Amino acid sequence: MVPIRGMKKRKSDEKDVMPPLPPPVDWWDDFSRGLHGQSKDQVTFESFFKISRKTFDYICSLVGKEMMVKSVKNSDFSGTLLTSKDRVAIALRRLSSGESLSLIGEELGVHKSTVSKITWQFVEVMEEKGLHHLRWPSTVESMEEIKINFEKIWGLPNCCGAIDATHIVFGSNLSDSSNHVWCDQEKNCSMLLQAIVDPELRFLDIVTGWPGSLTNSQLLRGSTFHNLAEEGNRLNGRKLDLSDKTELREYIIGDPGFPLLPWLLTPYQGRGLSDVQCNFNKRLKETHKVAQRALAKLKETWKIIHGTMWRPAKNHLPRVILVCCILHNILIDLQDEVQSNISFSEDHDPSYLQQVSDCTDEVASTVREKLALHL
Repeated sequence: MVPIRGMKKRKSDEKDVMPPLPPPVDWWDDFSRGLHGQSKDQVTFESFFKISRKTFDYICSLVGKEMMVKSVKNSDFSGTLLTSKDRVAIALRRLSSGESLSLIGEELGVHKSTVSKITWQFVEVMEEKGLHHLRWPSTVESMEEIKINFEKIWGLPNCCGAIDATHIVFGSNLSDSSNHVWCDQEKNCSMLLQAIVDPELRFLDIVTGWPGSLTNSQLLRGSTFHNLAEEGNRLNGRKLDLSDKTELREYIIGDPGFPLLPWLLTPYQGRGLSDVQCNFNKRLKETHKVAQRALAKLKETWKIIHGTMWRPAKNHLPRVILVCCILHNILIDLQDEVQSNISFSEDHDPSYLQQVSDCTDEVASTVREKLALHL
């Protein structure tokens, strides 16, 4: 039998034709479909989390594996086991929205106890895996870059950081006498967070866990950073020669609520200030705004520490605050483009009056005067 012309070619063509592969299912597609009362078309990843996919994936790479190890049985209402990305998403939603466990659970289709458990697992793992994002500069080169960038703001030379403190307010039963130590000047129960910030709003050092009843000056003096600076183990880098040959050591700047120290410069107080003193105050105030912006951005992004938290465990709250600070730095380190398009205020404690410290150091007063004249 004579073969039919073209038969072999058609068989070969048929063999080469493969059925089209289904489009890959993105994790967010499934997750967004599960949002209570919302469809994928109504909410985008960026609008939901206020961070980019790149940042989210990086956070998952840091903590996802360990979170799965901590508990493999977490599931949603349908009994489907939660993936590592599901768990990170639940924790980030809890930290960024500040909504109650019940509302988050209803929104994401999981029990409120699951939201609580997963959020705490995330905090525990991020403390360990993300802490390298929050540390004092370890090299001369990195500190020199910080000093150069501070000087670009308003001309303050050899400045290594801006310090400020804010109140994390929480609900509490004031009839319990043990809670009165947490009652601050505005009659709120609060915990203090002290932060030293670089020009990019990155946290270089934080202190938290102290009662809101303390002043900023008391908080500083109880911190490890204060002890290190006093002992010469912080702010001990290159000194700068001023125009009158005075040596200016490394220092940080603070508002009037902090004490004037040789390594911590604050504004001149009182009336009748000279032009030189007013000029110094303006430079310091404008430069110090980086600390105000950083704390405002922290609280506005991670709303779990913004407003009033509902009776948190006081031994847990400092760890939640620390992890929010780590996440704040991660957004800066990764240059998150979603965050860069959001505007933030400069007022992190809007209902609190400005504190004024009456503590001045004679050596510090001389240093401040020499720097003011130099400027």
